[in-house]
Amino acid sequence: MSGGTAASLDRGAGLIALACLAWGIDNNLTRKLSAADPVQIAMLKGLIAGGTNLALAVWQGAAWPGLAAVLAAAVLGFFGYGVSLALYVRALRHLGAARTGAYFALAPFLGAVLALGLLHEPLTLRLLAAGGLMALGLWLHLTERHGHAHTHEAMEHEHRHTHDAHHQHTHAPGDPPGEPHSHAHRHEPLTHSHTHYPDLHHRHRHADG
Repeated sequence: MSGGTAASLDRGAGLIALACLAWGIDNNLTRKLSAADPVQIAMLKGLIAGGTNLALAVWQGAAWPGLAAVLAAAVLGFFGYGVSLALYVRALRHLGAARTGAYFALAPFLGAVLALGLLHEPLTLRLLAAGGLMALGLWLHLTERHGHAHTHEAMEHEHRHTHDAHHQHTHAPGDPPGEPHSHAHRHEPLTHSHTHYPDLHHRHRHADG
């Protein structure tokens, strides 16, 4: 901080902590919906969150921006929120909430690196330390290998898939041909052992030890 001001915990810091807590809860709740269409989830969340923010802005007396600003915000929102969120939900399906959140949390540091070159922001020891800790966390996620004998319970759902070890099912007339494809299917109970992530099909309990 400039002027030698020491860091302190104030109301703003508490609100940021609450926002982070809400984001974590949202991630875990969204993970439970990750089998659904990511584009539809992003659209619904965008409409609900955007509508709420717009209503709050109108309630606070904010002036309606010009057409150019509206179009610029729409383009930015489409890529920065819509496309990003659709890919994020898809990652939740395949990686689980913890890994997806850790990878996604690297985005501010990429922005900070761009700011160093484009905006000539100073390279501080605090930034280096935070970036080092984030890099360490990412390395731990990428190098972890988690494999053990586990049981898949019977489950019925619908999502885009190929016929891998976890999708050995028959097809009903009218199911789409070719792979990958999406249709309602049933997983029969299955016990096997392999390296896996806490993805859509590996949300099982672990035995002690």
